Amino acid sequence: MDERALRAAGLPATDLAPVIAGENDPLVFATVSGAHLYGFPSRDSDVDLRGAHLLPVRELVGLREPEETRSRMWDRDGVEMDLVSHDLRKFARLMLRRNGYVLEQLLSPLVVHTTPVHQELAALAPDVLTRFHAHHYRGFARTQWRLFEKTGELKPLLYTLRVLLTGIHLMGSGEVVAHLPTLTEELDAPAYVPELIEAKARAEHGPAGEVVAAGRLHADVRALHTRLDEAEAASRLPDAPSAYDALADLVVRARVGA
Repeated sequence: MDERALRAAGLPATDLAPVIAGENDPLVFATVSGAHLYGFPSRDSDVDLRGAHLLPVRELVGLREPEETRSRMWDRDGVEMDLVSHDLRKFARLMLRRNGYVLEQLLSPLVVHTTPVHQELAALAPDVLTRFHAHHYRGFARTQWRLFEKTGELKPLLYTLRVLLTGIHLMGSGEVVAHLPTLTEELDAPAYVPELIEAKARAEHGPAGEVVAAGRLHADVRALHTRLDEAEAASRLPDAPSAYDALADLVVRARVGA
């Protein structure tokens, strides 16, 4: 557990420790995702925990289909928390599907629980990155932008900006960075992003129109889409992942060892 990082994100480590004891099967890892990872939590933000677990062999070799994804929600001191965890085999398959979301969970610095298997998974992450991860971030941005156009709220707007900047950064650097304040510093992001983050900290569903005009937002989001397209075209990332065999071996070793 990285207590320093958790406290820096406003998450007391002691409040998250019971996550480990509440699981029936061994956890491979559990990290914090969502607004706390992205750097724009508000006072009433939920705590989104994501991870992977190891199902016992008997649940995988019988007649019944295994429950590969589990979700648990609870309330602690008035804060809603949830944990979504995939069996290791499913998580490895998701890693190979050009899914930036699961890589952000895997590589989150807000670590609640870790194991040597988690560390091996993280070490293999560079070998699953491809140019086509840009499609994940492009599609996610469009979905969030449509939601913003319906609601005018800060949350979907910040998600739109965050995923576009994450995609641009990934295409150029080969690194997954989900923290919007860091992306804003490292890339040529719109100057009003810190104001949007401050406004959302005060009100989860506050309006964006009080910070920046709609016309400027539309122009800036179009420009970020163009930058993502250009970054994808210029990226040196490969077209396909190369970690299949290594991930397959890790899943077997972890399962047999469990």
